[in-house]
Amino acid sequence: MTTHDTTTQHPLRWRLLAFLGIAQLMLILDVTVVAIALPHMETDLGLSRAAITWTVSAYTLTFGGLMLLGGRIADLIGAKRVVLTGLLVFTAASLVTGLADSAELLIGGRIVQGVGAALLSPAALSLVVNLFSGDERNKALGVWSALGGGGAALGVLLGGLITSGPGWPWVFFINVPIGLALIAALATLLPATSGINPRPQLDILGALLVTGATAALIYALIRAGDHGWVTVATGGLVLTAAIGYTAFTAWQKKARSPLMDVTMLARRPVATGAFLILMATALMVAAFFLGTFYFQHARGYGPLHTGLLFLPVAIITMLGAHLTGTLIGRLGAHPLAVAALLIAAAGMAVPVLTMHPIAVTAGVAIAAAGTGALFVVASATALGLVAPHEAGIASGIVSTFHEFGASIGAAVVSSVAAASFAGDAIGGFRDGFLVAAIAAAGGAVVAGLLTPGRPAQHN
Repeated sequence: MTTHDTTTQHPLRWRLLAFLGIAQLMLILDVTVVAIALPHMETDLGLSRAAITWTVSAYTLTFGGLMLLGGRIADLIGAKRVVLTGLLVFTAASLVTGLADSAELLIGGRIVQGVGAALLSPAALSLVVNLFSGDERNKALGVWSALGGGGAALGVLLGGLITSGPGWPWVFFINVPIGLALIAALATLLPATSGINPRPQLDILGALLVTGATAALIYALIRAGDHGWVTVATGGLVLTAAIGYTAFTAWQKKARSPLMDVTMLARRPVATGAFLILMATALMVAAFFLGTFYFQHARGYGPLHTGLLFLPVAIITMLGAHLTGTLIGRLGAHPLAVAALLIAAAGMAVPVLTMHPIAVTAGVAIAAAGTGALFVVASATALGLVAPHEAGIASGIVSTFHEFGASIGAAVVSSVAAASFAGDAIGGFRDGFLVAAIAAAGGAVVAGLLTPGRPAQHN
């Protein structure tokens, strides 16, 4: 974007943050609001375990895989137009998905929702970064992060209310009036934005390479639950993903108009922020995925009962994010990142000790406090010092890893807990929480090595 100087002190910047935040909240909700409705979709549409997992992963994969392209488009033609286009696509796809009567139409609708989200999210975050400066930017990013973490937990509660009421199609239909209202408001209030001139070509090949590589990795993770982790097919898919990522990196270095400057990932703050956001989202989705299926499959709870059990999780997630937003300026990112992951690991370990419903609820809530904090640390680390002309692509990188984390989290725990998804046994759910706890503990070690030790500085 080239409008930083003219929009930094926009008189309606806080109101615009509210509208853009609601739009982002809608995108985040559509990851977890669906999770609680999945058992009902499974029954009504006859979904297989793979189809259940793809209902989450198809959205987050497309969302994440095209995020860099969305951020690049925002830089090239102006964020306002991209935000409005993304909202329109997402809203229309939500209507189609709610009308789905087959697994194919359901997953197809989720893919198109992901396209709309990939346009909307990085463009909206780019606007937030450029509408604010100095300490106000840090506060705005804190609000944005709290929406991401708390919104995900809130989605499970709303999913329970909607599924137990008008039915699962309404978790998608509800987006339509909200989306239309946001389009009307933002079309009027957002300042005009211009892009880079002359406009270089879009790197479509780059977008296809990174999305295809991630799709191969996610398919490998989902397939492993039924066919084994150490098989030729699984190894081949992982190798395909590695080749795809390597080809993407090589192409970015020689493309005339690359999708991203891959050297940005060599910058310690950006690389650390990307890792932390991936961990936060993977752990959050894993907990919600395991929790909602455990309560409804193994315990026979209804969607409303299950949703209410996640109310404290939503509150604790937002409190963790808010507290971290107030502390990060004084303590810096390093101790908060390590502490957040250790808290998440401790929470995930609670259900491993006992799969009592109270223990599962408490464990997920504790883990949510850690992931809520981690969202703030990740965003502040990666975006706190970003230059205005790099805001769109930096936002795209952070958001890409956010959605890839969701895809990976859902795929891994779905495969680890495959036996419990297929029957009433709880051993698979325990295994899923164990894997998440180990991943969080390992992430704390990596965060301790990667995260910058000094407080972030702001312009």
